[in-house]
Amino acid sequence: MPRTGRRKAVLELIDREREQLVGWERRRKSCQALALRCWIVLRCAAGLSNTEVAVVVGVAASRVGKWRSRFCELRLEGLVDDLRPGRPARITTGQVGELLVATLESTPPDATHWTRASMAKRPPTPARSTRSSDRSRI
Repeated sequence: MPRTGRRKAVLELIDREREQLVGWERRRKSCQALALRCWIVLRCAAGLSNTEVAVVVGVAASRVGKWRSRFCELRLEGLVDDLRPGRPARITTGQVGELLVATLESTPPDATHWTRASMAKRPPTPARSTRSSDRSRI
């Protein structure tokens, strides 16, 4: 009996993509939404159907289909969050990611935690990015 329904997109990974997905999935401080997307894509690449992945991951099959098709179309860039409407960002997503990794995975040499001032003194991160992420001053 032939299968009915839409054909699912064939998902094949190259080694660099697999390494990046596993890295995002396993990193302790990754955004949980991104980690879930990586988990979905890795299971799809293993040959599981959308329904099987949905059961294993615990999400709707339509959500699995969304991330499978988005990854097939845009590759790794398709897994990150879309741009939001509004004023353009002053800092890049790379700078935000660098700031988050530095904040969550390291401590300053002379303190127990980062403050806005100590992060602003850190050489690779522009002081403007730490100020713009502090919304309590507005």
